[in-house]
Amino acid sequence: MVVRSEAAAAGAEMALPAGFGLLAAFLFAAAATIQYRAARRAVHGGMDATAAHGLTRRLLRDPVWLTGWGVNMAGFFAQATALHFGSTAVVQPLLVTQLVFTILLGPAGTGRRPARMDVLGGIAVSAGLAVLFTVPGAIPPAGEPSRPRLLLAGLIAAPLIIVLSRAAWLRRGPVRAALLGVCAGLCFAASAVLIKLTTASLVDEGVAATAADWPGYALAGSTLLGLVIEQRAFAAGSLPAAMTAMTMTNPIASYLVAVLAFDTMPPRTAAAFAAVSVSAVLLTAGVALLSRSAAAARHREGPSRGP
Repeated sequence: MVVRSEAAAAGAEMALPAGFGLLAAFLFAAAATIQYRAARRAVHGGMDATAAHGLTRRLLRDPVWLTGWGVNMAGFFAQATALHFGSTAVVQPLLVTQLVFTILLGPAGTGRRPARMDVLGGIAVSAGLAVLFTVPGAIPPAGEPSRPRLLLAGLIAAPLIIVLSRAAWLRRGPVRAALLGVCAGLCFAASAVLIKLTTASLVDEGVAATAADWPGYALAGSTLLGLVIEQRAFAAGSLPAAMTAMTMTNPIASYLVAVLAFDTMPPRTAAAFAAVSVSAVLLTAGVALLSRSAAAARHREGPSRGP
């Protein structure tokens, strides 16, 4: 009875962050779909140094892109709420469903049914998350952040982002989109950790103390950088490659940070390790199926010629 009561209490505590995490994933997917169309229109279907020049300035004058930005901000607040009530290890893996929502929103209003690969990919993603969230110990419990470790993680991530973003401009098409997507995913993973620090500071210490501390400014920087890189990833011409890279990089990096920098214990039992491994395989397979389905759909529809 005691074990059941503890399990029920843990489930209730996880329900609120999980609900807001799924809402954030849906809003981010809607924003990505809108902003992708605006970014492709802004570069007229191509992506070279000339087209990339002034891209951000053109997007800031585009009402379609601004609508996507508004939806993205709503997702940001939903994510912040989820992270306030739950750990990054709980919230960030749920953002994998962003790709599922992106694929489903693509044919919205066209009357087309989801393709078989869409259904199989969605089932694999759902099964992976179910395994991760139902096996005890697979998700590390929430812990207090260790700022020295967070700074160390930042020192590791920053040069990695620089190297990958530079390498992206030596490639074309899906490879460029994927490399930029990884960079954006790392930035958004950093933002997730910084959101948790900033919201905790706002609630516990107030606005003045938060304004005098560095996480809020680092949050603004990582979010802005991620947004700029994300738009360049979209403009590179392959939404599946960009979304797959971002969708997988974000939760993986967030999970690692939750284990390494929040003074908590990683999975310690054989069942927990097995659950994490099985979940990773299912999520990767699901994302791969969804991205192949999206790529096949775009190939049938032909090259992008506008919104």
